Amino acid sequence: MMSFTQKSLVAALAASFAIGAMAADPPDHPAIPPDHPAIAGAAPAADSAKPAEPLDKTKVSTMVGMDIGHSLIQIKDDIDVKAVETALEQTLRGEKTSLTQEESMQIRQQFMQQMQAKRVAEQKAEADKNKTDGAKFLAENKGKPGVKTTASGLQYLVEKEGTGPKPKETDTVKVNYLGTKIDGEKFDSSYDRGEPATFPLNGVIKGWTEGLQLMTVGSKYKLFLPSDLAYGENGPPKIGPNAALVFEVELLSIEKPADAADAPAKAGAAKPATSEAAPAKANAAKPVAKPAATKATKQE
Repeated sequence: MMSFTQKSLVAALAASFAIGAMAADPPDHPAIPPDHPAIAGAAPAADSAKPAEPLDKTKVSTMVGMDIGHSLIQIKDDIDVKAVETALEQTLRGEKTSLTQEESMQIRQQFMQQMQAKRVAEQKAEADKNKTDGAKFLAENKGKPGVKTTASGLQYLVEKEGTGPKPKETDTVKVNYLGTKIDGEKFDSSYDRGEPATFPLNGVIKGWTEGLQLMTVGSKYKLFLPSDLAYGENGPPKIGPNAALVFEVELLSIEKPADAADAPAKAGAAKPATSEAAPAKANAAKPVAKPAATKATKQE
């Protein structure tokens, strides 16, 4: 699958002949969405009583320039805009450019490799920083009043203790929760969606599986997860790699088998921290998921 950088390059190159592509097959042009004014406002049907007035050339040109600009935002620090303009003008006029077609293809491939290496380096730097910040946060947090630490490194704080039973790893539970990064930035919340989440405990990240088995129904805990009990190196963009996380969790109920089977039918039902995003599963990292609950959670 093409990377975002590759897509940006292809879109930028394609945008230079936007008008020709738009005339041939407007909805499929990568730089112009089907609902773009250039498409939606196209000439009326042939049987229209009033012929279409030609669009202002300056406005059309501005639209094309905007599309090209948007496609280049991700690589704006790596290009010379004046050189881009020169190559664009020369190509449109059919003049000789400073690169041959073969040289251009070679440079494109090298540039894509360069951008990929740059992204890998940025991800590593982010992962290292998150790991350091998380370790510091947890070291300071474990000494705070009421905070307990398990053998795995999970930290938790009892905000309210319930009187119901404790769930087992094989149980399906219903919870309300708020998920934040260690700086307090929220990345997911069942409260915001207006409906609790229902999911099997053996289908979520390790910190949830362990933490909720400590709780009785009716309890509210704050869980502090080291990165290896959360998403590890595979944290999605909203969270990042190697990020320690904080969850406020209310355990509302342990679902009966029949109720658990019906859970996916509830439109707003969501699942937090699914095992599809667990650290050991590198190809499925994502934040607290929001499709239908129980059946959408696959145990691999």
